[in-house]
Amino acid sequence: MRLPLLLVSIAPCAFAQTRSSKRGLVFVPNPDSPQDDKIWVQSSSDLTWYYNYEMTPSSAFDSTPQDQFEFVPMLWGAIDDTSFLDSVQSQIDGGRDITHVLGFNEPDSQYNGGSDIQPSLAADIWVRNIEPLSARGVKLGLPACTGSPEGIPWLQQFLGNCSNLISTEDEKKNCTYNFVALHWYGNFEGLASHMGEYAAAFPNVTQWITEYNYDNQDLGTTQEFYNMSSEYFDRMDSVGRYSLFGSFRSDDSNVGPNAVMLNNDGQLTDIGSWYLGITGTGIDPQSKARQEHTPWAAAIGLSLAIGIVIML
Repeated sequence: MRLPLLLVSIAPCAFAQTRSSKRGLVFVPNPDSPQDDKIWVQSSSDLTWYYNYEMTPSSAFDSTPQDQFEFVPMLWGAIDDTSFLDSVQSQIDGGRDITHVLGFNEPDSQYNGGSDIQPSLAADIWVRNIEPLSARGVKLGLPACTGSPEGIPWLQQFLGNCSNLISTEDEKKNCTYNFVALHWYGNFEGLASHMGEYAAAFPNVTQWITEYNYDNQDLGTTQEFYNMSSEYFDRMDSVGRYSLFGSFRSDDSNVGPNAVMLNNDGQLTDIGSWYLGITGTGIDPQSKARQEHTPWAAAIGLSLAIGIVIML
C-alpha cells in the first residue's frame, strides 16, 4: 500500500528535472567559498551563459570556453567615459565571441542594488557605449528595470531621450535594441502579468528574464514557483533566456533562506539541481552537510529493515 505514495512523492522531482538551453547564471560569488564556483560549470550542468553585473568575465570560468559558457557583459551603472565600449571591443578583437550585452541594472531604483540613473543620462551613456556595438553584430538588451510600475515609463522616457540624441532635423532615428530584460520578485501570477505588460509595451520584442524569484516564502511555495516559472519560460517563444537569482548559499541570501540553489555547506538544493538539469537532491536549503553513516550505523539500519520485512 505504500508504493503509490512513494510514486506520488517522486513525481514532483521528475517534473522539475528538465533541461533548457535558455537557462543562464546570475553569478554572485562569495569570496569565502570559492569552491562553489565550479558547481555551475560541472559536466552535467545545463547552463549555457552567465553574467556577473560587470563588463569583463569572471576569472572563475577562465578555463571554460566562451562557446560552452557564454559570458554576457553588462554596463551596470553610470560611467563618464567609453570604458564599456572599449572593453567589449577589446574582448571581441581578442577572440572572445561576444554576441549580446546587457544594459543598466535597475536604473529606476536607488534601493537593493539599483543603479539609479535618470533616463536622459542613461541615454547619453548608451549612445556612447552600447549603440556602437550594434555595428559589430552584438545584440543589445534594454536596461533591466525593477518589477515596479515605474519600470516601463522609465524605459519609454529613456528611448525618447535616446532618439533625440541621434536624430537630426531631417531624419528621426531610434536607438537600437534587440531584446528587453525583466526583473521580477513575487508570485507566478504577478510574473506572468508583468511579462504581459512588457509584451504590450514592446510588441514582438524578445524577453530575457535576467533576475527572478519568489522571495521570502516557505520551501514548498518556493519550489512550486520555480517549477511553474521554468516550465512557462521554456514553452514561451517570446522568452529568449532566463536566469534565476539564487546562485548562493542560504545564509548569504537576500531573497529568503529557501529561494537558493545551495545549502549552507555548498551542496545543491532541489531547486539548484533542477535548474542545472539534474535530479533533485532532497537537500534542505537551510541545512549543513549531510552526515555520512558509519559502517555500524548502516549495519543496524539494514538489520532493522530486514527485521521489519520478516515481521510483515
